[in-house]
Amino acid sequence: MRIGVLTGGGDCPGLNAVIRSVVRTASAHYGSEVLGFRDGWRGLLEDRTTPLDVAAVDGLLTRGGTTLGSARVAPERLNAELPQMKDVLATHGIDVLIPIGGEGTLTAAHLLSEAGVPVVGIPKTIDNDIDETDLTFGFDTAVSIATEMIDRLHTTAESHQRVLLVEVMGRHAGWIALHAGLAAGAHLTLVPEEPFDVEEVCRLVTERFDRGDSHVIGVVAEGAHPLPGTMDLRDGGLDEYGHRRFTGVAQQLGEELEQRTGKEVRTTVLGHVQRGGTPTSFDRVLATRFGLHATIAAHEGRHGQMVALRGTEIDLVPLEKAVARLKTVTPSRLAERAAFTG
Repeated sequence: MRIGVLTGGGDCPGLNAVIRSVVRTASAHYGSEVLGFRDGWRGLLEDRTTPLDVAAVDGLLTRGGTTLGSARVAPERLNAELPQMKDVLATHGIDVLIPIGGEGTLTAAHLLSEAGVPVVGIPKTIDNDIDETDLTFGFDTAVSIATEMIDRLHTTAESHQRVLLVEVMGRHAGWIALHAGLAAGAHLTLVPEEPFDVEEVCRLVTERFDRGDSHVIGVVAEGAHPLPGTMDLRDGGLDEYGHRRFTGVAQQLGEELEQRTGKEVRTTVLGHVQRGGTPTSFDRVLATRFGLHATIAAHEGRHGQMVALRGTEIDLVPLEKAVARLKTVTPSRLAERAAFTG
C-alpha cells in the first residue's frame, strides 16, 4: 500500500509525532510506503512531495511544528480543484490519504471522501474544538504553556498591585482559557461561548481591591466578546479564508477597565508561543496513538473516518459527524468557574 500524508492549518505540538507514527507503523507492520505532501493542501494541489521513511522521521517525536510544513487554502479553491487533487493522488499511486488538521482540513478531507478518495483523518487543534473526540493533541501543550506564563505573571501583578489580563488562543471555543484559568488560579476567565458584561468585570476588579487583595489576573480567549451595547469592540473584518480578524479584545477591555475603575491594567498576549516548541508527554503519546490507529484503519479499509479519543481508547468516527459542528465549552463546564471567580 502507498499512503499519502499532509498537515493542514496552523502548526501544533505533536504533528511531527503523528507523522513519525504513521511512517513507522506503515513500514514495520505492513511494509507500506508513505509519501508526504508539502505545505498541506497547497502541496497536494501543486504536486510537491517528499518521500517519508523511517530514517526521515527519526528524532521527530520531541520536535514541535511540522516537518512537512503547513499552509491554508481557501475552501473555494479546494472545491474548484478537487479533480486536480484526485489526479495528483492517482499519479503517485496513493491508496489512502491521511490528512492531519483541524476543522478546515477535516472538512476538506470529508469533501475528498465524498468524491470517492479513500481518506482517514486525524484531528489536530490546540483549541480542542473538534467534535466527536474527547481531546486533540496540542491542547495539553498549549494549556501547560499558558499556565506557566500566568503563574509567572501573578508575581509581577502582585508586586505592582495591578490588573493583568492574559489573552490566549481560542477563536470559537474557550477550552484553553478555561483550563489555563483554573490551573493558574485566575480570578476571571472570559470565553467566546458567553459574552461578558463589562460592568460585572469592573465590579469584580473593584471588589477584590476593596477587600485588600493585591492584584487581579484575568484570562481572556481571543474570541471573547462583550454583551451587545456594553462596550465597543473594533471590527477587524474577515480574512481571505472567511475567518474573523481579531483586534485584541484583552487590550481593549484593559483600556475600558482603567477608565472605569481607575486601576492600572497591563495586557499580555501569548499568541503563537502557545503552539510552538516541544509537545508535552501527553500530547506525544496521544499523537502517536492517533497515527498508529489511523494507519491501521487505512490498511483495514475503514475509510471516511477520523480517529478519536473516547475515554482512554482510540475509536473511529465518521468524518461527516466530526465536522458537523464545533465542540465548544458546555454550560456545565462554564459553571465550574463560579467558585473560583473573584
